[in-house]
Amino acid sequence: MASSASTTLSSPFLRLELPSRTKKRSSSIIPVPSIRASVSEKPPLPAVSVTSPEPSKLPIRKIPGDCGFPVIGPLKDRQDYFYKQGRDEFFKSRIQKYQSTVFRTNMPPGPFLAPNPNVVVLLDAKTFPILFDNSKVDKRDVFTGTFMPSTQLTGGYRVLSYLDPSEPKHSLLKQLMFFLLKSRRAHVISEFHASYKDLFHELEANLAEAGKASFGDANDQAAFNFLARSLFNSNPADTKLGRDGPKIVQKWVLFQLGPILRLGLPQFLEESTIRSFRLPFSLIQKDYQRLYDFFYQSSGSVLDEAERLGITRDEACHNLLFATCFNSFGGMKLFFPNVLKWIGRAGVKLHARLAEEIRSAVRGAGGEITMAAMENMPLMKSVVYEAFRIDPPVPLQFGRAKRDLIIESHDHAFQVKEGEMLFGYQPFATKDPRIFERAEEFVGDRFVGEEGEKLLKHVLWSNGPETESPTIGNKQCAGKDFVTLVSRLLVVEFFLRYDSFEIQVGTSPLGSSVTITSLKRASF
Repeated sequence: MASSASTTLSSPFLRLELPSRTKKRSSSIIPVPSIRASVSEKPPLPAVSVTSPEPSKLPIRKIPGDCGFPVIGPLKDRQDYFYKQGRDEFFKSRIQKYQSTVFRTNMPPGPFLAPNPNVVVLLDAKTFPILFDNSKVDKRDVFTGTFMPSTQLTGGYRVLSYLDPSEPKHSLLKQLMFFLLKSRRAHVISEFHASYKDLFHELEANLAEAGKASFGDANDQAAFNFLARSLFNSNPADTKLGRDGPKIVQKWVLFQLGPILRLGLPQFLEESTIRSFRLPFSLIQKDYQRLYDFFYQSSGSVLDEAERLGITRDEACHNLLFATCFNSFGGMKLFFPNVLKWIGRAGVKLHARLAEEIRSAVRGAGGEITMAAMENMPLMKSVVYEAFRIDPPVPLQFGRAKRDLIIESHDHAFQVKEGEMLFGYQPFATKDPRIFERAEEFVGDRFVGEEGEKLLKHVLWSNGPETESPTIGNKQCAGKDFVTLVSRLLVVEFFLRYDSFEIQVGTSPLGSSVTITSLKRASF
């Protein structure tokens, strides 16, 4: 294993600046991989309770469930998952059927893109964390689950997200990501303010003209601009890429995640295309080259560091592109609408409390948004954590058992064989009613105070507990602290400018669609 006490590095981004909470290349064409799936917009499902025996002596139980006959079973489960039941009901119905939060089933896409779609499903807060244990699970090529997108989409390389920590390249690439975040941390707050000030102006203009404003399109452009400016000191509008970055990234992601997304097309069309074969890279090759050229020309100092570490500039550039566009941009595209959705639904009382807390803390910092000022906003921090809990941007997690294992749920112990694929659906684990009271509700101040902070170990959105940090020896998101910071900045910037707002919520293949219908400018 690459993990060891002597080589492990803590994530430098917040740790170094936030007070602690407790030669020119050839123009050869190149390729890119995958993200994660969408979030259901159906009304919250009632919590499912399972009869619990004495927890101190858990009986061994055979894992229930049946994957069915080859081809037929996976196809049937795929129909249920996408069309007949939908994702949440797919899992809930099987919990009820088997009276267990651990069972066997098949995960999409199945035939004919995934040769073995069989998984052991983990749907509670006690079993889910095994997916973070590098001594027990292998993360090699399981980033998107039971199938892996073509490495044509990532320049022919298996990028960091697809590497297990035991692979030597993993530690080098993750160390490069830490270098990027550390070297540019001083630019994040100012560039976020500039990019999202433009977003607010656009929302206000659209609202005045049409009576409503789509948050998604404006957020996509603001997020891409912010990431390019803050991390690479490059303004896309001043380059050949122009304003095309977000649309190219979305197409590229579709080529990677299409087989596990519900696009809203007629069933026969989805089943006969994206579920049955890979979309040819040639359809997106020129667009991807434009992205690659932008990042190569903008990443000189980081590519120099990559060479010092023993990574070629070409491989480093593909990894920087993936981390920025798939992980960071994808996260902001998914999560920022979710934050506004839940805060908007919570109503004006929460809005007023947030506005008062945020403005008071900023005034106390001399009118500036600082790291220290945000540490004095417990409600704001709790609201962001609660959004991560109830609507995590990466809901699906996979890992392959490295050896024979005993996995314990709240009720039973289960034997898993070496090589079996483990799958966890995070929204069920982080809405486990045995851990969280009112687990299906958005409770803005859930994580305020000493007792609330104790629950943070059950917030798992970053491929690890919120109370732990990414290192070169684990698979926790290298940008965990970065994503937390920018999510906080969204809430802070919003409530410095507005007292309250109203929204309409819909769905999109990658999450929630939020339309702003009212913005009340700050009155104090």
